[in-house]
Parts: sequence; C-alpha cells; structure tokens
Amino acid sequence: MFRASAYGGNREENYKLVSEQARSLWESSLPLSSNLANMSALLKHFLEKTNWVGFYLWDAPREELVLGPFQGLPACTRILSGKGVCGAAVSERRTQRVADVHLFPGHIACDSASESEIVIPLIRNGAVLGVLDIDAPERNRFDSMDQAGLETIAGTIVSLWPDHSG
Repeated sequence: MFRASAYGGNREENYKLVSEQARSLWESSLPLSSNLANMSALLKHFLEKTNWVGFYLWDAPREELVLGPFQGLPACTRILSGKGVCGAAVSERRTQRVADVHLFPGHIACDSASESEIVIPLIRNGAVLGVLDIDAPERNRFDSMDQAGLETIAGTIVSLWPDHSG
C-alpha cells in the first residue's frame, strides 16, 4: 500500500520505490483514467515543491493533447503538437526540462504560479500515447536525477498502458 512516509533521503532509491508503487497501484481491470488518476496522485504526494502533476492524452486525428487526470488547479484542456512545453515534448519526442518557463518560447501558462516544468512524452512502439506534465512554483526545480527517475516511472506507466487506449 502507498505510504508517503516510506521515502527516505536517497532520491535515486525513492524514484525506484515510486516506480514499484506505480506498478502495484495499477489495476488492469480499471479504466485508463482511473489508473492515471492514481499515478498523478502518487507523483504529486511524492514530489515536493510541485503545484501541478498530470497527464495529457494524445488525440492523433486532431494532432493535439487533451487534458487527462491530474492534481492541481484547473488546466488547459487542449494543446497542439509543437505548442508550449507539452507540445514540444510530443513534436520532439523527448523530455523537456525547463528551468524557467518564462524563458521558454511559446510557454502556455495554465497556472500563474508555475516557474519550472518537466514534461516526459509517453511513447510506445513509436506511437505517442500522451505526456506526463509536472510544474513547480520555483525555478530550477527539476535536475537530471529527477529527469532520469521520472523517465523510469513514465516507462513503467507506458508498459502498463492498455493496448486499446493508445
């Protein structure tokens, strides 16, 4: 079962633990939205100094991301490929780690408190499923260890994602 108090001082080990917790929380009999809701809650409680944690799901025919389960203030509901940090993660098919969102060309400000952001694209067999988007109310919140740990967790989520949903 999930216990926030289980996280100690070793960040690398903590990310491994959260990846294991994500795997144990996922229930294949549930709708994707239920599982992603649990994933966003798990990550929001694990990650200190964040103000928004959630998912945008890829709508291939419209070439846009659509808001999925999240923790935080109400957010933008649609983001075109190539627009903002989330759209850049999709179009470039790589993680976007932004130390200062105010310096990112075309940044889409859904929460005015956001100062930094990391977006990990969720890709399986070359197909975009969506993105994991995390905002923080301070600049330079995310470092290379956060990126590696979150990419591992995103990989776990992609491995559990049902085939019929993406």
